[in-house]
Amino acid sequence: MTDLTVSQTPTAQKLLHEMLFIRLVEETIAARYAEQEMRCPIHLSVGQEAAAVGVCQALRPADRVFSTHRCHAHYLAKGGDLRPMLAEIYGKAAGCIGGRGGSMHLTDPEKGMIASVPIVASSIPLAVGSALADRIDGADRVSVAFFGDASVEEGVFHESANFASLNKLPVLFVCENNLYSVYTPLAQRQPARPLAEVVSGHAMKVLSADGNDVEAVLRASLEAAEHARSGKGPVFLVFNTYRWREHCGPNFDNQLGYRTEAEYLEWRARDPIECLKSKLASSGDLDERDLQKTQEEMQREIDDAFEFARAAPLPDPSQASQFVYA
Repeated sequence: MTDLTVSQTPTAQKLLHEMLFIRLVEETIAARYAEQEMRCPIHLSVGQEAAAVGVCQALRPADRVFSTHRCHAHYLAKGGDLRPMLAEIYGKAAGCIGGRGGSMHLTDPEKGMIASVPIVASSIPLAVGSALADRIDGADRVSVAFFGDASVEEGVFHESANFASLNKLPVLFVCENNLYSVYTPLAQRQPARPLAEVVSGHAMKVLSADGNDVEAVLRASLEAAEHARSGKGPVFLVFNTYRWREHCGPNFDNQLGYRTEAEYLEWRARDPIECLKSKLASSGDLDERDLQKTQEEMQREIDDAFEFARAAPLPDPSQASQFVYA
């Protein structure tokens, strides 16, 4: 069994608050991006919060996460500190890696957020290597690789999956399938088959769930983490979800024509936050006034963190050559 007992399993209210906080952070980033003080590309996860929260709430603090260019939600869901995150996006010395990486390289080893790598599929072998090290060291830990649907088209995905399965490594391959690789839909990149079938040749356990249902994601992730932690090998998790905003940047881009407004509206109606709110309201477990108060408190915390990041000093140019090599 995992170390999450029934009493320790996150409540629906906690899951809601985690998703709402991530949403508010990213919406504030989008609103402030035009100020031209965040001088790095940003890839937002608005609409995809359930996958990050559901997976990370199934993990122990010592478990390790490896993320992608779209890493804000993973960083925050794994317990990352908002102030260093925003300072990093602003390129400040107080950033989580000293302002060297910006939005796409968030990390907090103390929280188990080991690395965010923008190169497609590059988080995957890092997670497998981490799991191999834990196997050698006898550490009771799970490593997680987050990646998008396009990553399964890369050779390193299959090499990593094969190696992890052969050695029964404690690693979770988490595919956030948002249907697009920048502007190219899944149907133009891959054969017409469920993504869950991709690892059939690697003899790996596969679990899938509605990527916009945070409780379903949590259940699948708890099962996957228990399977991997008990020495039974890796798990491939597929969560279908949808990004609302453009691939890179703060805006909406439906006018470009690579996806339809109707498709966007259909997925927006499946907003993971609103769906959970509706479920809680139906069961009588949602207090709208309390939630509004919580949201206002969150926004104040976020605004304070932005002011901290804006006021923080820039890095000393003399330190630029530090940490280039291990």
